[in-house]
Amino acid sequence: MGRALAEAFPTARRTFEEANDLLGYDLARICFEGPDQELTSTRNCQPAILVTSVAAWRVARERGVEGDLTMGHSLGEYSALVACGSLSFAEALRLVQARGDVTTDVVTRSPGRMAALLGASDEDVEALCAEAGEVWPANYNCPGQIVASGLRHGVDRLLDLAHARGIKARLLDVDGAFHSSVMAPAAERLRDVLSNVKISTPSLPFLSATTAAFERGERLRALLAQQLTAPVRFTQTVRLALDHGVDRFVEFGSRRVLVGLVRRIRSDVQVVHVGDPSDLPALLALAGRAG
Repeated sequence: MGRALAEAFPTARRTFEEANDLLGYDLARICFEGPDQELTSTRNCQPAILVTSVAAWRVARERGVEGDLTMGHSLGEYSALVACGSLSFAEALRLVQARGDVTTDVVTRSPGRMAALLGASDEDVEALCAEAGEVWPANYNCPGQIVASGLRHGVDRLLDLAHARGIKARLLDVDGAFHSSVMAPAAERLRDVLSNVKISTPSLPFLSATTAAFERGERLRALLAQQLTAPVRFTQTVRLALDHGVDRFVEFGSRRVLVGLVRRIRSDVQVVHVGDPSDLPALLALAGRAG
């Protein structure tokens, strides 16, 4: 994760080195060399995702690529807040590390599950969750793709109900009920950490996928804690960006996920993923800049 970027661009390499200094351990080695079991642990995975996406964004910014607004999906909102100037990289990394710790504690005590439901409307999934009990819509990813989250028996009941009604549904490979009320203890602990965080005046607007609205200032402090228990309203957030004239989207990070979701929300927009040196030409072309 991020190795090719760090080898190709000094800016990216310095981002990983900065993260190592801030965290007090060699996250770069874990990102570049693994093993996968160490990288995918919540404690390492969340900082790794942040650092890789910020490194890719910094490489793009260094080449004169600037956006009109920032937004993210779940953990990606921390990278978006760095990009818009509301959070420093150091503050974001500290928060993400704390976020990983508090959510891991909840997962250990209250194991949960998440399941993706495909081809159903928002309303149908919401009704199924209410009928199953102890499971809630967690990610409104795009039309026809909603992730539900909850306690294991609640998710199991939801899967049975979905299959009985001909709705495709599958379990995700996670052990936590993220973006649900099960995470309330984690949200409370993260709120304490957030109380000491500096929120700066942004240089770009930030679209929150928690509220599907433009947010800034002290309100962000509450929203980052609320994010742990609230659904990710990505579909609604992308539509709001479209309503404000956005017609080009760039996803920064190691995984190519959001570009596909954006295309399913609106097929005629331009989307680019940046997570590898080979992605730069497409980004520069999208931004109308020479390499």
